[in-house]
Amino acid sequence: MNVLKVSRFTIVAFILPCTLIYFGIVFVPILVSLYSGLLDWNGIGQSSFIGFENFRNLFFHDPVFWPAVRRTLMFAVFSMAEIPIALMVAIFLRRYIRKPNFLVSSYFMPVILSVVIIGQLWKTIYNPAAMGGMLNQMLETVGLESWTRSWLTEPAVAMFALYFVALWQYLGYHTLIQFTGISNIPSEIYEAARIDGADGFKADRYITFPMIIPIFKISIVLAFIGSLQAFDMVMVMTGGGPAHATDVISTHMYNMSFLSMKYGYGSSIAAFLVILCLIATVIINFIFSSLEKRFS
Repeated sequence: MNVLKVSRFTIVAFILPCTLIYFGIVFVPILVSLYSGLLDWNGIGQSSFIGFENFRNLFFHDPVFWPAVRRTLMFAVFSMAEIPIALMVAIFLRRYIRKPNFLVSSYFMPVILSVVIIGQLWKTIYNPAAMGGMLNQMLETVGLESWTRSWLTEPAVAMFALYFVALWQYLGYHTLIQFTGISNIPSEIYEAARIDGADGFKADRYITFPMIIPIFKISIVLAFIGSLQAFDMVMVMTGGGPAHATDVISTHMYNMSFLSMKYGYGSSIAAFLVILCLIATVIINFIFSSLEKRFS
């Protein structure tokens, strides 16, 4: 049945230009990157086709690559771990704060700040106490001198210092998403549940959590995919150091493509990252589709 009461030719005429632009902007660069990963090319001069040699070197001979993949996945896991916290914060704001918009906006504030500003701010906080580092000074003040560290220059803790900054920056972002989803649940449902004896956490378990699943999925996808593409904060705060201890996939790709002038090799890393993002998106959608069917 033609609900719009227009011809198929008209529909195609309106959709086709946007489809072509979308394909040109999104898929053509991906295909070009995949092809570039098959070349021995410095990005400027003559290139030569070498098949899957770049991928073979990447998977079996690159000592930086797999540790960078592990750190990137850890980045994603930590980012997803904050979403239940954001959900709890959103529930408390909705339930106990009479006018929560100011607090929600305040939590969202770090998101609108430039990553450069945030990076410089936290580099100052992480500095040694002798250089005015607030964190180390606070630890010394409370008698925890043994806990003081050179947070961004010790390989064992530098990556965790970056994880914390990312969690701090995006907690308000996910709180806003969850808060919006919870606010859209009709209050009549909670009132009916209260009459039946379901209140507080019980109401959250049987009403809030099932109805917030689609919003929860959006947060998970945004957090996971955004973490896989983490680049700017790492470059601002550590540049991938010390000794590649904070290198993630994107920074390794940048170093190979533009500093080592191995554009073909960098493109193979980019291709791997694209495929990893697609696989992650499919898995997350599959998991949440199962949850939606279970609770619908």
